[in-house]
Amino acid sequence: MAIVINIDVMLAKRKMSVTELSERVGITMANLSILKNGKAKAIRFSTLEAICKALDCQPGDILEYKSDENTLK
Repeated sequence: MAIVINIDVMLAKRKMSVTELSERVGITMANLSILKNGKAKAIRFSTLEAICKALDCQPGDILEYKSDENTLK
C-alpha cells in the first residue's frame, strides 16, 4: 500500500490510548483498528478532521505516501 497510516505514532506522541481516541472521535474500536492497520480503503474527511482534532495534529501527521518499489512508471 502506498499510503501509510501513522495513527499509532501520533497516539504515542500524545500519550493517548486507542480506546480514548475512539471515544473522542466517535468511531468504533473495530473501525479504528481497520484504519490503524492500513486495511481501510477510504476515510471520510469528517473522520479525518475528528482524528486530527482529537490528536491536535495535521492530516500529514497521520497520512504518509510511500511509493511502491514494485510500481513501474
